[in-house]
Amino acid sequence: MSVEKQRLQDKDWKNWGPYVSNRQWGNVREDYSPDGNAWGSTSHDKAESYAYRWAEEGIAGISDPKQLLCFALSFWNKKDKMVKERFFGLSNHQGNHGEDIKEIFYYLDNTPTHSYMKMVYKYPINEFPYDQLISENGRRSKKEPEYEIFDTGIFNNNEYFDIFIEYCKAEHNDILVRVTVANRSQNDAPILVAPTVWFRNNWKWGYNTYKGQLNASSESCIDINHDSISIKKFYSRKSNSNSVFCENETNCPKLYGTLYSGNTYFKDGINDHIIYGSNTVNPEKRGTKASFLIDEMIGAGESKTFDFRLSPNETDEPFNQFDEIFRTRISEADEYYHEIQHDVNSEDEKNVQRQAFAGLLWNKQFYHYNVGKWLKGDPNFEAPRDFNNYVRNTEWNHMHNKDIISMPDKWEYPWYATWDLAFHCVPFAIIDAEFAKNQLLLLTKEWYMHPNGQLPAYEWNLSDVNPPVHAWSCFRVFKIDEKTNGKPDLLFLEKVFQKLLLNFTWWVNRKDKNGKNIFGGGFLGLDNIGAFDRNMELKDGQHLEQADGTSWMAMYALNMMRMAMELAQYYQVYEDMAIKFFEHYLYIAEAMENMGDGKEGLWNEEDGFFYDVLQLGNGESATLRLRSIVGLIPLFAVEVIDHHLLDKMPNFTTRMEWILKNKPELTKLVSHWEEEGHGRKHLMSILRKNRLSKVLTRMLDEKEFLSSYGIRAMSKVYEENPFVFSVHGRENRVYYTPAESDSRMFGGNSNWRGPIWFPINFLIVESLQRFHFYYGNSLKVELPTGSGDKRNLDEVAQNISGRLCSIFLKDENGERAFNGGNATFNHDENFKNYITFFEYFHGDNGRGVGASHQTGWTATVAKLMKPRMTI
Repeated sequence: MSVEKQRLQDKDWKNWGPYVSNRQWGNVREDYSPDGNAWGSTSHDKAESYAYRWAEEGIAGISDPKQLLCFALSFWNKKDKMVKERFFGLSNHQGNHGEDIKEIFYYLDNTPTHSYMKMVYKYPINEFPYDQLISENGRRSKKEPEYEIFDTGIFNNNEYFDIFIEYCKAEHNDILVRVTVANRSQNDAPILVAPTVWFRNNWKWGYNTYKGQLNASSESCIDINHDSISIKKFYSRKSNSNSVFCENETNCPKLYGTLYSGNTYFKDGINDHIIYGSNTVNPEKRGTKASFLIDEMIGAGESKTFDFRLSPNETDEPFNQFDEIFRTRISEADEYYHEIQHDVNSEDEKNVQRQAFAGLLWNKQFYHYNVGKWLKGDPNFEAPRDFNNYVRNTEWNHMHNKDIISMPDKWEYPWYATWDLAFHCVPFAIIDAEFAKNQLLLLTKEWYMHPNGQLPAYEWNLSDVNPPVHAWSCFRVFKIDEKTNGKPDLLFLEKVFQKLLLNFTWWVNRKDKNGKNIFGGGFLGLDNIGAFDRNMELKDGQHLEQADGTSWMAMYALNMMRMAMELAQYYQVYEDMAIKFFEHYLYIAEAMENMGDGKEGLWNEEDGFFYDVLQLGNGESATLRLRSIVGLIPLFAVEVIDHHLLDKMPNFTTRMEWILKNKPELTKLVSHWEEEGHGRKHLMSILRKNRLSKVLTRMLDEKEFLSSYGIRAMSKVYEENPFVFSVHGRENRVYYTPAESDSRMFGGNSNWRGPIWFPINFLIVESLQRFHFYYGNSLKVELPTGSGDKRNLDEVAQNISGRLCSIFLKDENGERAFNGGNATFNHDENFKNYITFFEYFHGDNGRGVGASHQTGWTATVAKLMKPRMTI
């Protein structure tokens, strides 16, 4: 067993980690405005002067698990208008395609206990083009691409620094920091390196008066005094390091023009001292925020290294064995990943997979949001809320989040999203199954889950509705963990099953409009892909019956049934629950066939596809024949049961035999339940063999869904011939758009019009593997459609998986599709092996789009690159 794997048994090794957000401004929890305008309440430029209420931000930031003390890196190239303390990006209203980070950095390595971490930030030598990025993106329309920092020419002639930031732990609370600044240009260039330590401000709000203190101990040491923090010393290896101090307090005179009777050494004091030479740092060298200022000239093509240490002990030789400890931790990280990747074939795959894991681990974040306190404001700072106007999350007064949680992207989405998290946990289970299980359980705790059983969606609207994939992820993680560790964690499965019972009931009670097992809800993770906003209130009793919403619930029922069957092998009481969910699944399958009342169902025989149906007020209905990924979601409602499992469940088998005999209208809707497949298996699926073949004919057609890089979210046929539908007297047109959205109809960042999305593709791959587990070689389909080349479904799954992986892997020309043809990114020695895991990908060329570090669900590529574990 590797040293790192042994460390995972000791939770104290995770005391410190990359838990500081890349962006705290512009979030709901920092918004105390009366109108709910979170993006306007705080901003990038205000952030240097504004002390946050709930958490902190920084570059490559680390903290303790309650974020009492933070550490991050800051830099200044002697030309910028501000010290680079945080990554820059555009707000939702500034970007022509919504919020968008405008920096280049890569997560290169990380271990599950954060015993070793590495990233690289590419910092321009010349003045950062803040205004240019804002103005040009503001000028561009939704039909134009985003204007990125590389487009400004700021990196021409390699005029940038590669800043490598590395951490390793000597012990639980003893952290070594190494910063290597490499000048890639042909000219000498100055840089100021400012490693910064500070306390999160939790003393000004009226609940707590205690605050720690930082003060200068010696020229190269800062004392850290806090009764709850084990780290006591911050050392710099450079003997003439100059330390400066201020307070982590809002600069009210600057931001609001108000008088202030306290100290004048505000949060922005170090920035103003560096940029303007102002007397804004405490001459007594004490405060709650402090930096070492290291001013260096880096020669052309040269690099310099700067070492620091956060230590629990006072010592005369803080950098004794520093280099040796770093070498050891790097070696241990290599050993750990060698064990994880022993069955991964190529070095390029290993590189991509390891960076996918690194991104997952770097995107952990301390997330703090007490909704009750946030709604009413604090004793010292009341919230001027107009509750007659729109205020978010008022029905989540019970929620109190204060944990380390996996984020979708710590800049663009620095808040957890429950359905994103479900996908994060699958690759997490490969490297740290305990963390994955604890994350899944966390969302079901009573201080997260609503008393009515709803899981919180995300902080912008905790009541929004995302696909119910939590049960799928829980069982998937359970099985990966069992395979890896050799024993089932039944306590985890039982705990989460009990809570998911509440959530399933919430879905049945709240999202089945007419009690007929047809489900709606609007968003459902698909950003309103349709002819009109599926969250829209329709008139005159009209409502939308959603093929995807109903299919997700069929999948949910099967997931719960399978979990109950697993538990029934050990606790017979769960056999009844397995029966309950099997029957629920049957009724959903029937409803999809005839809407529960004999009307036309969601399946369209003529097109061989599932569609949404608009129920009209006069009792008639209209099928919305828009071929989108909505019609592929029924693939996910599939389960294959080995006959030996049924032999252990006599009550379940007896009940099924009764249904087969007495309710043929149900059993005929389910694929071959009564027939045993290859190896004595039974199939449960909404899609019978004939319908499955028809759907796959559409999905595997290169003129429709099949791209060289995976499965598109919408059929390509609408590129030239848009789908047209009229609702409320308005004609709606839907075009295939393979990348960024060309409309703000559904918000700034709603883009489901044709791109490739990893979570949906991942579920497609796994569903095809399940179908093959039943059918074997008895079912083959053309790949691609019309080619005459017949493949079994496992081969189809592997083919799609390969297309997805090819987004990141080098092709025969040494290029990676996600780079979008950028020659520098593809071929430059200082770029070509660095990977960014985007939010989604261009449906035709694989270019990365959206959040550039969506290393949550896109990290599922790491699972695709690992040989399959059969479950």
